Amino acid sequence: MIDSKTLPTNYVTKPEKRATSTGRSLRTDEMIINMGPQHPSTHGVLRLEIVVDGEIVVDVIPHIGYLHRCFEKHAEHMTNYQQVIPYADRMDYLSSMSNDWAYALTVERLLKLEVPQRVEYIRVIMAELQRIASHLIAVGTYAIDMGAFTPFLWCFRDRERILDLFEMTCGARLLYNYIWVGGVSHDLPAGFVEKAKDFCKDFRTTLKEVHDVLTYNEIFVKRTANVGVLPKDVAVNYSCSGPMLRGSGVDWDLRRDDPYGVYGKFEWGVQIGKGTKGTVGDCWDRYMVRMNEMEESTKIVEQAIAWLPEGNVQSAIPKRIRPEAGEMYARTESPRGELGFYVISDGTASPYRVKGRAPAFVNLSVLPEISKGAMIADLVAIVGSVDIVLGEVDR
Repeated sequence: MIDSKTLPTNYVTKPEKRATSTGRSLRTDEMIINMGPQHPSTHGVLRLEIVVDGEIVVDVIPHIGYLHRCFEKHAEHMTNYQQVIPYADRMDYLSSMSNDWAYALTVERLLKLEVPQRVEYIRVIMAELQRIASHLIAVGTYAIDMGAFTPFLWCFRDRERILDLFEMTCGARLLYNYIWVGGVSHDLPAGFVEKAKDFCKDFRTTLKEVHDVLTYNEIFVKRTANVGVLPKDVAVNYSCSGPMLRGSGVDWDLRRDDPYGVYGKFEWGVQIGKGTKGTVGDCWDRYMVRMNEMEESTKIVEQAIAWLPEGNVQSAIPKRIRPEAGEMYARTESPRGELGFYVISDGTASPYRVKGRAPAFVNLSVLPEISKGAMIADLVAIVGSVDIVLGEVDR
């Protein structure tokens, strides 16, 4: 028998009180598990501190900042407003066209600048192709998370065709610097319209294949239906947007409800979650909203191409951008939700302040709310259904 008097002074006779990074004390039957920042299902360099009771998730604490880009301070140290666009590109690097448009729109409104109609139509075409490409990654990687490999290959195959269209237009496949203040860097090249039409025609076949193999697959439905339910009021209170908000049954889309560009000229519909396979606002609803949005984006692209007007795409690009002192906030509907930029001008050629409102950052904040009580395996499904991009979360 060990005599307590002979124990070293640093010997601990009972376990120390354990706590999470937020200071929450753990019960005896709870433990902390780290998921990430290298775990593949965190969809980037996100670390999740998970408090579990056996296989049940008691709490989730997201840890961000592993991909901080200093976007806002970089923007404020540029010598002119156009130089900010490559930095906006790198926020949501899966939706760079949308980032460019949101920033350019903010500065254009600050300048009270009208852009040519051809530019407006080209921006819609690029933004909707970008929405499809982004959703294809969301759906394809989500299929991998749920154990389905073939849809992943189909999604990335068709995304490559969209990147081919972007490359033939501006020479880049990921970071484009294409939509400029007052216009775009290049007009559509010869052959673009025909290739875009062919893509839209073929893409509907891919959507049908994914529906047949994944959407109504019994295993996929059981993994996603009634999992990670986000009630409508919680989605609104957390300021969620995009498919996260619409998946909860909230009929809200900035392209229709706070119009910009020429979206009002096209026939298309806002897609919302209806709880077809479970409770409204679950992982299956968010997945289904993205699938349906790709169909609607295809319709918009076809209409925009058919009605594309002639014109000079660079005629309104200012040689010198020096807005009057003032401020402006503009927002667009990116693939992840409301992407906004708040720009303050002090009357010089450089922006005084640039603030980015990142939808992925806001949507991620609701993760602890919709994960409590889920299984650890369900947490993988929940994180994938949020569709985060860490470059935008961290900025």
